[in-house]
Amino acid sequence: MKTHYYLGWFNDFFPENLGRVLEEDIADRKSLAMISSNPLLNEDVGAAERSWLDQAGIMFEDYHLINYHVQKEDAQAFIQNASAIFLLGGDTLKQNRFLIDYELSDIIKKSTAVVLGASAGAINMSAKWLCSKNFGYPVEKSSLYDGIGLDNFSVLSHFDLENNMELVQDELSSLSEELNIYASNKDCAVRIKGDNVDILGNVYLISQSKIQKLDETL
Repeated sequence: MKTHYYLGWFNDFFPENLGRVLEEDIADRKSLAMISSNPLLNEDVGAAERSWLDQAGIMFEDYHLINYHVQKEDAQAFIQNASAIFLLGGDTLKQNRFLIDYELSDIIKKSTAVVLGASAGAINMSAKWLCSKNFGYPVEKSSLYDGIGLDNFSVLSHFDLENNMELVQDELSSLSEELNIYASNKDCAVRIKGDNVDILGNVYLISQSKIQKLDETL
């Protein structure tokens, strides 16, 4: 059963209930493949995300940071053999380009590993996402990007949603006619396990131009 976690950002650590379900879902802990969102850098990348897992008692025998410093074939092999795959937070556009350059999306889609994404990583796990200057991207013109497409919805993650509801609804109205959009900020998670959707924290569903807050289930 495929399991995907779309995370916001956690300033401290995973809440206890999130750590508990992650611990259950990630039974195999041989290796963690972490996909950088700033793939030209090689230092201190993924430290926060790894600390969340460490604090929850989820530790792996091997850790592989996937970036441009790793050969393409090696990166693909690390992902194919990973027990869990973590798309790290940071620069959504750079990570999206890296996924294309290293041809990683199909490999991730075929994997039976648990896949997690934080912030930028969660956005890139989704089917499509909107790149707009109103969401902080350095662009003049808004455009849609294809994500990995692990699930057929869009994600807006780690954005100051609560103070920008009208802007978010307006920006995403058109896309929400095509796809459901899960929007969240910090300390949030959407967990997809098989056909089940679980919610942690303040997560909103934008669908057919309407926005509603979802009940927590974790």
